[in-house]
Amino acid sequence: MKNFDEFYQDSTILVTGGAGAIGGNLCRRLADLNVKKVIILDNLASSYEWNIPRASNIVFVKGDILDDEALRRVFKERPEYVFHLAAHFANQNSVDNPETDLLVNGMGILKVLQYAHLTGVKRFVYSSSGCGVYGLDSKMPFEEHDVSIRLFTPYQVTKLLGELYTNYFYNLYQLPIVNARFFNSYGPGEVPGRYRNVIPNFFYWAMKGEPLPITGDGTETRDWTYVGDIVNGLLAMGVREEAIGEAFNLGSGEEQRVIDMANTVLTLTGSRAGIVYRERRDWDKKAHLLSCIAKGQRLLGYQPKTTFAEGLRETHRWFVENWENIAKSAEF
Repeated sequence: MKNFDEFYQDSTILVTGGAGAIGGNLCRRLADLNVKKVIILDNLASSYEWNIPRASNIVFVKGDILDDEALRRVFKERPEYVFHLAAHFANQNSVDNPETDLLVNGMGILKVLQYAHLTGVKRFVYSSSGCGVYGLDSKMPFEEHDVSIRLFTPYQVTKLLGELYTNYFYNLYQLPIVNARFFNSYGPGEVPGRYRNVIPNFFYWAMKGEPLPITGDGTETRDWTYVGDIVNGLLAMGVREEAIGEAFNLGSGEEQRVIDMANTVLTLTGSRAGIVYRERRDWDKKAHLLSCIAKGQRLLGYQPKTTFAEGLRETHRWFVENWENIAKSAEF
């Protein structure tokens, strides 16, 4: 994964959900690779226009993946590559709104796959979830072959459903798909909020002088993966022939304790508000998460480069630089 310019140069690329944290970082990188056009399709349901990357070769279309008019508009541009990142996020949101979750994550990907098939895209990369498709009966570190149907939230169910749909289009129509299983992405670009991830929420609360709520005892671990490393993995999935028809974990391959992360956030922000402990949520059955990234290393050349300490510093820097917009946008 040394240089992607020769692969993506002069291409038209569609990124659904491109206004989100991972999508925004991906679009920014693509724009720097001399692509002809990056088309962002996003309804801004969980993202913000101020956070969309700006470049002469980036086009933002406000629209929904459930809207055929919006899909016809973006696929009229004949994108060669599709990165499908749009989703109803995340676990608690899906528990609270299961029907919306099924519509967006089920019907949504089916519609996008149909248009991708009809227009003959070179590659379709789907954002699945390593935190979703592996269950309590999956052996850790999680390997790509060991998926589970012992799932606990609608989000986990529909992320696995998305993989079943991509595999169906690959098996029947030979659509060149790749399934990317993200593990606890974090980094610049993720705005905190009620249904957002723990790291941006912790930075937000710490900078407001509020205590950090840990659900559990803090010894729980997560495989937090810096967004820049995930973007590298996605770019490789778009061009490596060995990736077609496969699923890959995009993780760090390392466990980090929640309590250690929280203390680092308190240190970086200078917060003295401390930590409070709360009961773990009913659906949160996985005390530990750890990916096996050997397959991605072997077939994609995937290799995470950002240490957890470095990634947290970069996230804090982004919060400081964008605090005014973040404070206005955060919804809890």
